Amino acid sequence: MRALTAEISKLASLPTVWLAAATGVLVPSAVAAITSFSARGGETAAGIDTGYRELAFGVVGVIILGVVGISSEYFTESAESGGGRQITTSLTAVPSRLRFLYAKMSAIAITGALLAIVAAVATMGVVQVVLGAHAPALGADDVPRLAGVVCYWVFTALLAFGITVLTRHGVIPLAVLIANTSVVTVTYLLTRITPLANYLPDMAGVRMFIRELDDTGVEISPLVGCLVMSAWVAALLVIAGITFTRRDA
Repeated sequence: MRALTAEISKLASLPTVWLAAATGVLVPSAVAAITSFSARGGETAAGIDTGYRELAFGVVGVIILGVVGISSEYFTESAESGGGRQITTSLTAVPSRLRFLYAKMSAIAITGALLAIVAAVATMGVVQVVLGAHAPALGADDVPRLAGVVCYWVFTALLAFGITVLTRHGVIPLAVLIANTSVVTVTYLLTRITPLANYLPDMAGVRMFIRELDDTGVEISPLVGCLVMSAWVAALLVIAGITFTRRDA
């Protein structure tokens, strides 16, 4: 518990994490406002995925969170501070590498879940306010979908975390993962080449809350999408944990 508390405190002390939080909330809310105004003006139609598609784009916030949460450990401090790295201090305080990694991972997962909840409330609130009576009604059926949003954000943060553990540098994971959160993702384009691409983590994960994605030619239920993405995350974290414990800090 002390290690977890320490990791949450470290996350809160990073300015980039606050930038990630702001991005995660503002990006989907702003996009939802734009699409909702277009729907109200008759340019587009509000569908059952209004708000949810925007939340799929908002994962850029938790991608930054997952990457910076671990890559910050490898930053070299200034000469005035001794020129060392945070990872050395962290492993001195928590000698067990697996315990340290688990605490770091848990802190990122908890923070990512809270950020997803705030973003979901803000985004859906914007849709309801802008569209008013024309907004898709929120009911009991939306509870599992919103839970899927939270799971998707947490899993995405952990994927970013795991990749960064392997690379020990934040630039590559940030560039690749953020590029893949654009309007037309690389993985989506891959589904046009092979149906197996539908089982990549992000394409399977969005099935937890996106309903109108039938043009890929493969139907995946929300439960199967959750299981597929969680399997990807679990496998990556196991590989990252083994690598982290066996190599030099």
